[in-house]
Amino acid sequence: MDNVPAGFFSLNNPTFLAIMGRFGIDIIFLFLLIVVVYYRYSQKEKFVFTFFLMGIMAFFICSMLGTVFLDMTFAFGLFAVFGILRLRTRNFSVKDMAYTFTTIGISLINSLKVLKFPLAGILIINIIIILIAYLLERFLLNHKSETLSIVYEKLDLLKPDKKQKLLKDVAELTGKTVLKIRIRRIDYKRKTAILDIYCND
Repeated sequence: MDNVPAGFFSLNNPTFLAIMGRFGIDIIFLFLLIVVVYYRYSQKEKFVFTFFLMGIMAFFICSMLGTVFLDMTFAFGLFAVFGILRLRTRNFSVKDMAYTFTTIGISLINSLKVLKFPLAGILIINIIIILIAYLLERFLLNHKSETLSIVYEKLDLLKPDKKQKLLKDVAELTGKTVLKIRIRRIDYKRKTAILDIYCND
């Protein structure tokens, strides 16, 4: 550890204290993002642990880069591994990947003390990110839809000029608010059709 400044881990070292202060800010906003927003709307507790550790590691790696005691070759190697890392699981959705990127991004932003980035700017950026994530989750919740497949017998309502009557009839049949109907297949022999129904959850 020849590149570590003397007394770096001392409680009297202003650089070390600044990193710990920024780490406290990072933990607060990671909690808001991961627990208050992500877990509240996804209920996927198994990713909470992963997101927290990824955020914490990204923060300290970037902080050490800023204080110039982490070897640059080693640092670039870590980020290269980070770049090619893929979470291979069927339950890891595109939205989960977005939260992964946001978790790392927040931690990197919160470690910008070394670049003399003002604290007020850091707080504003964090608040904006958390607020946008929350509003997007609320929007998705209010516009959440599901898809149903039904066997439909009233082929005469499948004509283009009877679209509204079809929507009304299917809504009464399913008891749901129908947003869109797609005809998957029509069996003229049996006089039935398979419809994909898009409706509010």
